[in-house]
Amino acid sequence: MQRRTLLGTATLAVAGALIGLPAAAQGAWPTGKPISYVVPFAAGGTTDTLARMIGQPLGTALGTTVVVENKAGAAGSVGSEVVARAPADGYTLLGGTVSSHAINASLYPKLGYDALKSFSPVTLIGTNPVVLVVAASSPYKTLKDVLAAAKTKEGGLSSASAGTGSSQHLAVELLGFKSGVKFTHIPYKGSGPAIQDVIGGQVDMMFDTTVVAAPHVQSGKLRAIAVTSPKRLASMPEVPTVAESGIKGLEDFQVQSWQAIFAPAGTPAPVVSRLHDEIRKILAQPEMQKRLAGFGMEPADLGVAQIAAFQKAEVEKWAQVIKAANIKVD
Repeated sequence: MQRRTLLGTATLAVAGALIGLPAAAQGAWPTGKPISYVVPFAAGGTTDTLARMIGQPLGTALGTTVVVENKAGAAGSVGSEVVARAPADGYTLLGGTVSSHAINASLYPKLGYDALKSFSPVTLIGTNPVVLVVAASSPYKTLKDVLAAAKTKEGGLSSASAGTGSSQHLAVELLGFKSGVKFTHIPYKGSGPAIQDVIGGQVDMMFDTTVVAAPHVQSGKLRAIAVTSPKRLASMPEVPTVAESGIKGLEDFQVQSWQAIFAPAGTPAPVVSRLHDEIRKILAQPEMQKRLAGFGMEPADLGVAQIAAFQKAEVEKWAQVIKAANIKVD
């Protein structure tokens, strides 16, 4: 009888201790509570579209609902800070990008989060290399042509971008940094007007994502000079990589716009692992692969630890470029 009393007391003590633990820590995650998938950019963009593509099937796989919330501002910083401060219980996710989780770390002096320490990487959805383009009427046909012309023109050739601190801007700064050649950056409010001025010859060149530039290349309005990926793209097999140019200092030149999913730092490892596995299954579906290809995205099947290492390298690379180019934002 005494033994039964002791066992009962112990059981109650354990149960009482468990009441104070988060559901995720007890292995009961998810409980049916909705998961918030924060997009730190406006609705309609790539990050938002990907969130909606992934959210519905992820909710089905987990037996709950995934609600996409747009919290735009400061190149992804506003929404990222919201998630950084959210409970690490598996019920908040963030659509992160090269801007919000690599470039902003050095571009904005007073971020409300640490790009590396405030988050747990969940999945790298994919990468989107950028391509250097000039007008079809431009005399430049190779990267060597571009660099040679930039050396002889006062102020260098002009290069458009979607805005100061964008991946398009930093791509040309990285090219100048590694080649020792100067360029004049011309910021625009978005890729649309920027690329139209390249087509019209008002600006000499531009780095942009393949999903934006490819239709203009295919229509004959633009000439693709080089892609910034490690190898040639299946969608542009005739366009050489920057590294293939044979120019000293550019052997390891790479610029990738990328899309990832993060959770607040401290989210239980089993929860992160489950999310990673379920999202990878969704991304591996043929229809999803087809849609990602439509964005010009290259698949990126990395483990959680590999994503963390990839992100750290990206933060360090862009910090070096931003410092060297003395890039400031208002």
